[in-house]
Amino acid sequence: MPSGGRCPDCGSTELVEDSHYSQNQLVCSDCGCVVTEGVLTTTFTDEGNLREVTYSRSTGENEQVSRSQQRGLCRVRDLCRVLQLPPTFEDTAVAYYQQAYQHSGIRAARLQKKEVLVGCCVLITCRQRNWPLTMGTICTLLYADLDVFSGTYLQMVKLLGLDVPSLCLVDLVKTYCSSFKLFEASPSVPAKYVEDKEKMLSRTLQLVELADETWLVTGRHPLPVITAATFLAWQSLRPSDRLTCSLARFCKLASVDLPYPASSRLQELLAVLLRLAEQLAWLQVLKLDKRSVVAHVGDLLQHRHMLVRKAFRDGTAEPDALDAREKELQGPGQGQGWGKEDRGDGSVDLPAGKRPASPTLLLPPCMLKPPKRICPTPPVCTVTGDENISDSEIEQYLRSPQEIRDFQRAQAARQAATSVPNPP
Repeated sequence: MPSGGRCPDCGSTELVEDSHYSQNQLVCSDCGCVVTEGVLTTTFTDEGNLREVTYSRSTGENEQVSRSQQRGLCRVRDLCRVLQLPPTFEDTAVAYYQQAYQHSGIRAARLQKKEVLVGCCVLITCRQRNWPLTMGTICTLLYADLDVFSGTYLQMVKLLGLDVPSLCLVDLVKTYCSSFKLFEASPSVPAKYVEDKEKMLSRTLQLVELADETWLVTGRHPLPVITAATFLAWQSLRPSDRLTCSLARFCKLASVDLPYPASSRLQELLAVLLRLAEQLAWLQVLKLDKRSVVAHVGDLLQHRHMLVRKAFRDGTAEPDALDAREKELQGPGQGQGWGKEDRGDGSVDLPAGKRPASPTLLLPPCMLKPPKRICPTPPVCTVTGDENISDSEIEQYLRSPQEIRDFQRAQAARQAATSVPNPP
């Protein structure tokens, strides 16, 4: 039956009492808005006393899942289906999301962080089951910022106390290279730029292993190194057609983002290849540079283990060992001048007694280019000799006992002169 008052939504006066189970509600018959709610007789604290409280304080309100959590759970399931993960992965990711949502720091976080939490649960699940998946792939699917994602990922691992194994570098290379759009012909990719996936992946793995052996990966983010290695592998397979293509254009053709340090990693990798090319006899006669060495990447990778050991050994050789090596190369009954010409190391034109320049050392980048340290500027102190010297400072210039006694007598005479009153 109609009751007095108006509906706050539509302004209608047609308000009726509706009994919903054991709860009485005042409902607008025109729009269905619940104007007032009734009371319940059982709650989480008053079940024994049967005290009446409103529905907002009842157990039913606390058992409900918020809309934000429901939306997050749906996004977790959708992301697992997009990545075509097994059903067990989906259940585990949902369980991790529910556990993380119980923490007040996550529940009261901003919407951006809650969206990122969806990807963190899926990434942790894949890492624990050795499923190759990169953080960059998740960020691309969620349109999330990488810094926010990594921070939320570390926070979630710490809050839940999870044991997440790190992704193997080989698996990371395979997963990351599979995202390059260069393995099938398309209108955006010319035919000369299309490459076989297995060949490109095999050479990229060899270049990444070489970078790992020469400290180019240690303490650094792996994606820029992998991007540079993939670009070099792609160029070296058909150098005549691809040497004119830049790294930025390569990433644009492959539909991947260009990491900021990838250009620096490319130059470091080319410098290592040039250093190894100095050890091969058939490449020593060629004047290779960072552009022409790309055509010989296959030969360098084929003998990379021997070349790396030789580069380390030659870089740390002592002068006495070099002299002994020269005598062995000359052999018995051969003149010293003939031995120099036979080596072909460019030492013929050097003056007598001069040693040829030693090969460049194969050192980590942090030692070849150490970070510049700010040297504090010393304070400028101008001494003219006319400064006033206090009595306490004079004492540090007195060295002999005689000078100390003279100074004490002078002070005593001065005090006696000041203590005698002036005559009238």
